[in-house]
Amino acid sequence: MGIDEKISNASEEAAGKVKEGAGRATDDERLEAEGRGDQASANVKQAGEKIKDAFKS
Repeated sequence: MGIDEKISNASEEAAGKVKEGAGRATDDERLEAEGRGDQASANVKQAGEKIKDAFKS
């Protein structure tokens, strides 16, 4: 996995955590769900990159 993808995925996951926390703090269910979705998306991308790396080795 390239460093660019690692940074991008990590920042997307962190942004999702912030959104989720902000949604929870403000009782905004939509924002909280959006944050969880962002985190899930980042995790799927990270898993895909790990699979690519496994086949490269």
